[in-house]
Amino acid sequence: MPNTYTQVYIHAVFAVKNRKSLLKKDWREYLFKYMTGIVQQNGHKMIIVNGVSNHVHMFIGMKPIQSLSSLMQDVKRDSSKWINDNKLVNGRFEWQSGFGAFSYALSQIDNVYKYIANQERHHGEITFKDEFEGLLKEYDISFDSRYILKDIL
Repeated sequence: MPNTYTQVYIHAVFAVKNRKSLLKKDWREYLFKYMTGIVQQNGHKMIIVNGVSNHVHMFIGMKPIQSLSSLMQDVKRDSSKWINDNKLVNGRFEWQSGFGAFSYALSQIDNVYKYIANQERHHGEITFKDEFEGLLKEYDISFDSRYILKDIL
């Protein structure tokens, strides 16, 4: 077959190092636009990106031209540099190592989109740790809650 045909939708989640509340509402939208540019420059489609002060959710239509780990490395590295270059936080900004990633079918796009779009309201009711552990349980991903979201020194 001379062409490649794929339909890969990934919901990626990652946190600010130590889950500090550093992503301020007044510049978060610009961060999300910057992240969208990184995803697009890598040849993928950003369906939605949103988050709250301590973590980000991205829903991406992935092309089979790059690994997810490589894309997440690019997004986290380049967005950290953007935050630091623009002096948006006191001290040095860093993302936590690692990320969560969950795949969805075409029929689920609308539900995932709405879930990510409503992060502010959602996190008025549930902590990030509980949300993330819930996603891991939903996908039957083994984890040890003592180490979930723990930064590696």
